[in-house]
Amino acid sequence: MEKPSYKRIILKLSGEALSGGRGLGIDEQTINNIAKQIKTIQEIGVEVAIVVGGGNFWRGRSTERMDRTTSDYMGMLGTVINALALQDSLEQIGVLTRVQSAIEMRQIAEPYIRRRAVRHLEKGRVVLFAAGSGNPYFSTDTTAALRAAEIEAEVILLAKKGVDGVYDSDPQQNPNAEKYDNLRYIDILNMGLGVIDSTATSLCMDNKIPLIVFGIDEPNNIIKAVKGKKIGTYVKED
Repeated sequence: MEKPSYKRIILKLSGEALSGGRGLGIDEQTINNIAKQIKTIQEIGVEVAIVVGGGNFWRGRSTERMDRTTSDYMGMLGTVINALALQDSLEQIGVLTRVQSAIEMRQIAEPYIRRRAVRHLEKGRVVLFAAGSGNPYFSTDTTAALRAAEIEAEVILLAKKGVDGVYDSDPQQNPNAEKYDNLRYIDILNMGLGVIDSTATSLCMDNKIPLIVFGIDEPNNIIKAVKGKKIGTYVKED
């Protein structure tokens, strides 16, 4: 059996990635396919923690009139819905899971406790981090960088919907957009590429956490990334 290139990972899934081609809500087939890939990489010895976004239910940036803090908290609740849906899909195929929420909701999730999260991973459970960082004004990309540093993950896998890496411009609007195979974090900041926000970029750069940006639409891309196959765009400190 082919060995994985990483022992412990953070998988960052956007809300859009869970919605299939619809853009809103949860697509059951899509979420089941993702769950099967997660089971496969766990079976080859990878410790998997997941950060989920909530853009398929609510995007805090999409409103101008609502109070920003209120809007951001609404987005955090959307991430909890996605985490519970993915948890259910994983457990249906025999994967042990724990949802940890940065906002306390004892009836449905554990509170986020770093040592407990690490212990779950060591015991072979998939840990799903919900409710972002629990703070407004911070994205789930920043949460992924923060949790990766806290649990000492070796890499962040950033699964994108509708794009297979980082480009110099939007490939959906510019057919001549060029894809980067490799980037430095400082390049993302200097060129304003926007693949992840500047706070998340700085956190990854300061803590020397590599990032792989790839498309979720291609079958088995999560497995390929974990095995070190050359897909998407690889981002590192230097």
